[in-house]
Amino acid sequence: MTRVDLNADMGESFGPWKMGDDDALLDVVSSANIACGFHAGDPDVMAATMARAVANDVGIGAHPGFPDLQGFGRRKMHMDHDAVAHMVQYQLGAAQAMARAAGGRVRHLKLHGALSNMAMVDGEMARRAYDAALRVDPDLIIMVLAATPMQEAAEALGCAMAREIFADRGYNDDGTLIQRGTPGAMITDAEEAAERISTMVRDGAIIAASGARLEARIDTICLHGDEPSAVDAARTLRRRLEGDGVTIARFGA
Repeated sequence: MTRVDLNADMGESFGPWKMGDDDALLDVVSSANIACGFHAGDPDVMAATMARAVANDVGIGAHPGFPDLQGFGRRKMHMDHDAVAHMVQYQLGAAQAMARAAGGRVRHLKLHGALSNMAMVDGEMARRAYDAALRVDPDLIIMVLAATPMQEAAEALGCAMAREIFADRGYNDDGTLIQRGTPGAMITDAEEAAERISTMVRDGAIIAASGARLEARIDTICLHGDEPSAVDAARTLRRRLEGDGVTIARFGA
């Protein structure tokens, strides 16, 4: 029987500014990547999101990004690898504290936004970020973009990992994501997203915008919680996968 995890980026509201519908998403997904305060989120938002995740038995992940609230962590910042490592450790520590206070624990780590996009093509940057997190918690599951240098970095470290694809993002032929703001970068139609992911899971392959196929193991599927279509897309995707006979469940132990 095929099993796959559904994850969403969330906890991205800040003070009175609301981003996404976390409560609704937490009724659909099996894992949550929760912002740690650098690119989005704040202590109150983290506490509320962690508590709801624990109540729904949703796996909690730390979602560290660049210190860029105004740009939502989607603007590149050039930092040396030591600084990246410390930045990841700092945010992971915050997530661990908030999860523990809510009665849960951080199971996995996933890089956010521009930090993720840079690590997606820079294997050494990915390795340093992941190694830094594992020094804090060697049992952490590292979420990587499937079939990219991120996966190679996690494999080199010998750590537990979850290979991720995106339901709402278009792919280049090499398995990297089409840059936001360019044609084909975002898949906003829920039925279209569900159809393409159904095919990818069935075939064990990433399908690029060109139609090119890249063989990949798929452990988890992401939807971006800040997109207006996120909840509808998550429900549609879950319904489609379960209709295909796929079991939705958290990855790892």
